[in-house]
Amino acid sequence: MRQKNEVQKYSFWAFQANAFLFRIIRIFASFMKVIAKIACSGLFLFLLSSCGEYAKLKKSTDYEHKLEMAIKYYDSGDYTKAQLLFEELQNVYKGTEKAETVFFYNAYTNFEMGDYLLAGFMFRNFVRTFPTAKKAEECAYMTAYCYYLNSPEYALDQTDTYTAIREFSFFLKQYPKSEHIPDCNEYIDKLRGKLEMKSYATCIQYYRLSDYKASIADIIVHNKEYPANIHKEELALTTIKAYYQLGLLSVDTKKAERMKLAMDNYIKFVDTYPKSEFLTEAQTIFDSASKIKKQLEDEEIARLEEQKKLERARAADKQKRESKQSN
Repeated sequence: MRQKNEVQKYSFWAFQANAFLFRIIRIFASFMKVIAKIACSGLFLFLLSSCGEYAKLKKSTDYEHKLEMAIKYYDSGDYTKAQLLFEELQNVYKGTEKAETVFFYNAYTNFEMGDYLLAGFMFRNFVRTFPTAKKAEECAYMTAYCYYLNSPEYALDQTDTYTAIREFSFFLKQYPKSEHIPDCNEYIDKLRGKLEMKSYATCIQYYRLSDYKASIADIIVHNKEYPANIHKEELALTTIKAYYQLGLLSVDTKKAERMKLAMDNYIKFVDTYPKSEFLTEAQTIFDSASKIKKQLEDEEIARLEEQKKLERARAADKQKRESKQSN
């Protein structure tokens, strides 16, 4: 009985403690809600005030103040507001001493916003508009760099890649002593590597699509444009395979010729890459091509022999007829 009373007493105090804790939590939650409302109200008022100030600034005709604020927005990282102001000021200050500053900041604002295509256009426009300006060299470099950043992965259209290479090449020629020269050379190498990769992928893709003629032609062009390319060994094997597959699909009159081309390319392959990991595969193709070529040659020899027999038989038959007629 005593134990039962103690349990009931413990349960009572546990209940009271839990109830007290629950009230504390509710009070704290209410307090936090009040704090959150105050904070949100303050933030809302701040944003409202800020938007109101920006709206007034946009309507203002105090262009000196506008330029000052646009630069402040840019420096603080608020590029959207800065860009809208610089866009307006570019027309206002066009042809004046401050045009250079506005053009320069406007280009960089679009760059910071990630619009590399528009930024590249604006940097190029700066160079054309202010060719003797101190910042012309920087803008010429940024023009190329924007196209570099806009260059997509190799599988996509490479128009911007070609443009970036052209712009970097122009920069190297125009500013041969620039501090950006090492970067330009590095970026050009990367861009050319991307074009090389796209060319290589096209060669392989044609082969996979069974367009063996196109694959062979593209491999020849690829090796001429990129003589030191890293895929040369693999493409040499692909050439052997392409000639072999093309031979299999050819009529007999062209089959032997294409099998011979596969064999000739195998011999070049072995001479150039004597320790290639593809030697076994290349050897298998060579052996098969040799058998097919020999079979075709044997068939051709047999055909010619049969043709000669027929011609001899016809000649003998003709001679007999002529002998009978003379008798």
